[in-house]
Amino acid sequence: MSRHVESFLEMMAVDRGASAHTLDAYRRDLDALAVFLGRAPAAASLDTAGSEDLRAFLTHQTDQGMAPRTAARRRSALRQFYAFLAADGRRADNPADGLDPPRLGRPLPKTLEESEVERLLEAARAWEGPHGLRASALLELAYAAGLRVSELVALPLAAVARDPEVLLVRGKGDKERVVPIGEAARMAVRAYLPARETFLARAGSARRAGQRWLFPSRAAAGHLTRDGVTKMLAELAARAGLPPGRVSPHVLRHAFATHLLAHGADLRGVQAMLGHADISTTQIYTHVLDARLRALVRDHHPLAGRDPADGEPREPPA
Repeated sequence: MSRHVESFLEMMAVDRGASAHTLDAYRRDLDALAVFLGRAPAAASLDTAGSEDLRAFLTHQTDQGMAPRTAARRRSALRQFYAFLAADGRRADNPADGLDPPRLGRPLPKTLEESEVERLLEAARAWEGPHGLRASALLELAYAAGLRVSELVALPLAAVARDPEVLLVRGKGDKERVVPIGEAARMAVRAYLPARETFLARAGSARRAGQRWLFPSRAAAGHLTRDGVTKMLAELAARAGLPPGRVSPHVLRHAFATHLLAHGADLRGVQAMLGHADISTTQIYTHVLDARLRALVRDHHPLAGRDPADGEPREPPA
């Protein structure tokens, strides 16, 4: 690895407000490039790699089955790293400038039906003990506020100290936004707070750090981790009779947005609650609704199965 990687990541954190998740991804991207360059016939290093080296690396990654969105992020990491070296006078050029962007499709976000979310909520309410109370509070907040998992686990205890009707959320780029929460979520949090002491007591060496967080744990940061939330949702899905692979923190965020729009919410309002910088990111949920409405008409309209030429029912699709 280049000795400049740590300086680059520090700049991304301080000047760009990059999250720990982004920094970890960029570190892995640069590490993968360093390994590739070290194995290439004409071995180069991160500091000396040229445009052809970077193209060969990205081509190799694509040949190995890398998803287009991962390739796009990797290309972004390379462009920013070499731009940093050039701006700092450590290179005379940016070899990543000429890289062609990967072609990205626009897959529709995976989401859940309202009835499926209700089954998850019922499973959380039926889960007895401190773990059930925590699961219910996490699930209610995730669905009520459309939070990213990083925002959810990093909620400070102070955010709910006075039983507020809104949450102050710190999101990507350290930007703050205000998100309203309903009575159901507030009730779940109130019920969980006495059980929070159980998880704080189990935090061990992380207890002091955990005192700050709404969802303390024994993890080094003092709060519940992404992995912990993912495992909790898998357990809830199993209890609700849903395939665990269909339920994730981000799927709940998608469900939040899709269900709001389905009930007539304003697109700009949903954008603000999700914390999207660009409304085009939010508009993808209107495509989800379009697809669901087309499927609804196709599958349930009384005339959908009739041939327009003779009025006879069409053969159902295989």
